[in-house]
Amino acid sequence: MSHFETFSQLHQQTEPFLLGNIWDVNSAHIFEAAGYKAIGTSSQALATAFGYDDGENLPFDTILRVARRVTETVKIPFTVDIEGGYSNTAARIAEHIKQLYEAGVAGVNLEDTVAKPTRQLRAADEFKNLLTDIVNRLEQGNIKVFLNIRTDPFLLGLPNALDETISRINMYANTGIHGIFVPCVTRAQDIQIITAETTLPINVMCMPALPDFNTLQSLNVRRISMGPFLFNKMASQTSILAKNVVEAQNFAPLFA
Repeated sequence: MSHFETFSQLHQQTEPFLLGNIWDVNSAHIFEAAGYKAIGTSSQALATAFGYDDGENLPFDTILRVARRVTETVKIPFTVDIEGGYSNTAARIAEHIKQLYEAGVAGVNLEDTVAKPTRQLRAADEFKNLLTDIVNRLEQGNIKVFLNIRTDPFLLGLPNALDETISRINMYANTGIHGIFVPCVTRAQDIQIITAETTLPINVMCMPALPDFNTLQSLNVRRISMGPFLFNKMASQTSILAKNVVEAQNFAPLFA
């Protein structure tokens, strides 16, 4: 069974699976050893780890290089966040996805916002047409990659976030994509409405107010992402330890 097929099947189970969001090869190994069934990059974590701001500032070649090394050294499915696709054209985005597929990647995240100069939603009809074109190009090349489409009304804090999300899901659903990612949705009522709106598997993301995993299962969520939050916690703890060593004038804080 291919990684694409294994990854797709994870989205069809009653129990949602937890995606470990990595920022380098070592973190990929850590999540695999911890028993995670799949891993994926967090664009923010990966960009920060390489010294870039999020928003397609990290060179795509770097993403591709990391992807190749990860797929060489882990056995579980691996998906890559390519933000807006690193292009405005379906041809170029499909080419980027093809390169990741050839590197052994099982899936990608593609979002319906543009990050520059400020993050804003693309016109829904234009993005739907873009998705249709991308899917057709991938099918023509027999490129099987799980297309998880991120829609950002909740992330942007729109007052009509639920209605806009539902509208966009309905527009995107018949383009040939495989899943929908709704970051920053946290209210159980909203999540239930979203999962009832589509047969596509719904992906939510770690947030302080996100319900626990059992509740998310009851709401028919299929995938739970970690986002950049474990990476941020690790960086914060590293900063504290680095300061503690200086203050202690010894390495005792590293062994406490």
